[in-house]
Amino acid sequence: MSIKKITWLGLRLAMGFIFLWAFIDKLFGLGFATTSKNAWLNGGSPTSGFLTNATHGPLAEFFKELAGIPTVDWLFMLGLLGVGVTLLFNKFVTWGAMAGSVMLLLMYLAVLPPANNPLIDDHIVYIFVLVLLALRNQENR
Repeated sequence: MSIKKITWLGLRLAMGFIFLWAFIDKLFGLGFATTSKNAWLNGGSPTSGFLTNATHGPLAEFFKELAGIPTVDWLFMLGLLGVGVTLLFNKFVTWGAMAGSVMLLLMYLAVLPPANNPLIDDHIVYIFVLVLLALRNQENR
């Protein structure tokens, strides 16, 4: 296997693990981003922490109103799981990349402008990575 193929594989697996790990941590509250008492399985809301505390900027009130809504929680968690699984198992990568890009764009808009740069943050970089993975997937069909 060439270095190029190993790099693409590593990038796809890393992005898949980022999404799947967020799902697992929010589901079980492993103490990384989510405490056990705030775990989804313990009645916590996987969206309320971010949407209540991290949002700022012109769209902050819109996103704060979404915090803790069960439908939003379900969509968010299904999105994390779906994107993670599609990337890790290399199935429906284009769909997973599109869903992940939408999720990341919404998170970016919730914190607009980003804290450490007036335009670009990790959400935008991850969107570009997902687009590259989707394009690569289309080329390999």
